[in-house]
Amino acid sequence: MNKNEYMEEAEAALVHTYNRYGLVIDHGKGVYLYDTNGKEYLDFAAGIAVQALGYCNREYNEALKNQVDRVLHTSNLYYNVPIIEAANRALTASGMDRIFFTNSGTEAIEGAIKAAKKYAYTRDGHAGHEIIAMNRSFHGRSLGALSVTGNEHYREPFGPLMPGVSFAEFNCLESVEELISERTCAVLLETVQGEGGIYPASEEFLCGIRKLCDEHDILLILDEIQCGMGRTGEMFAWQHYGVKPDLMACAKALGCGVPVGAFFMTERVAEKSLQPGDHGTTYGGNPFAGAAVSKVFEIMERENITGHVKEVAPYLEKRLDALVEKYAFLTARRGLGLIQGLVCEKPVSEIAAAAICQGLLVITAGTNVLRFVPPLIIEKKHVDEMIEKLERVLDEYNE
Repeated sequence: MNKNEYMEEAEAALVHTYNRYGLVIDHGKGVYLYDTNGKEYLDFAAGIAVQALGYCNREYNEALKNQVDRVLHTSNLYYNVPIIEAANRALTASGMDRIFFTNSGTEAIEGAIKAAKKYAYTRDGHAGHEIIAMNRSFHGRSLGALSVTGNEHYREPFGPLMPGVSFAEFNCLESVEELISERTCAVLLETVQGEGGIYPASEEFLCGIRKLCDEHDILLILDEIQCGMGRTGEMFAWQHYGVKPDLMACAKALGCGVPVGAFFMTERVAEKSLQPGDHGTTYGGNPFAGAAVSKVFEIMERENITGHVKEVAPYLEKRLDALVEKYAFLTARRGLGLIQGLVCEKPVSEIAAAAICQGLLVITAGTNVLRFVPPLIIEKKHVDEMIEKLERVLDEYNE
């Protein structure tokens, strides 16, 4: 079949929840993807920050193939070796104490919310606790995750949502402090807001929230689903700040393509929160997912991926800053490490679509930001190639 026939079949069969670009992917290698016609695309989207190791990593692929030949799934009624190894690697990298494996980032957020509520229930002897989340945030599409997502566009059609959620302004400590009450059990935020427009937390803000949480026995939940797993130059973005969360959600690059997420917690939270019967999952933490997670951490550590990000990210920032200087309709660059955004006064969805014609994949964030979340293995030459392709598109919008 040709591309149009594939797309027509997809539109006839799939629920139309995505406005997909006119591209049918066939395979990938390194930092490039190839469509069904064999055309090459430099990928600065990485499956929305998932493919941290790029495509067709032989060692990663072999680990998954080997696990397929052993056992894929056993349920959580039994132990399995791959998930034990994955848990140990994840806890070592994060400095956290306990982990629960899920199937997605949304489920990780759901679990973290439940753990926070159960912690407060155990502490106070009653339910009815509340959560402070952030405006402009995005935490997932389930009803619980939508309840803490600070964007009315996503929330409105699905109300009433989970009660007891209030929204503060990101990077405004006073707005958080004003919302704290005796019922507050947690403050939830992305260390770097992704979908909301690529906004890193300021050091004053994050450290201030940690202090407030400590003073009021409130749990700090950090969403590292997109910005975690080495993307900022540390394994987790909060490690830049010297601030440790009580609970953390992770996914995307955790499995580098295998659907897996996790929520982490400290021992203090574990002792007073989820107990047998409080939470569960059929697929979460199965041997196949465990093999993926364990191999991802192994490769990242051995290849010093965070060190590589620290080397190449400043060059990406420099080249993006030069675009802001060159084009009047690009008004700012924001980001940390290899999660970067260009604020744009032209239609960003049109620019992303036009970039495909130039053999470049970029995505958007919010309504006016071009988002750059490439595989973490990119080199400076790939940054140069990206800039060259993107400039061809931007030149068409230059007045």
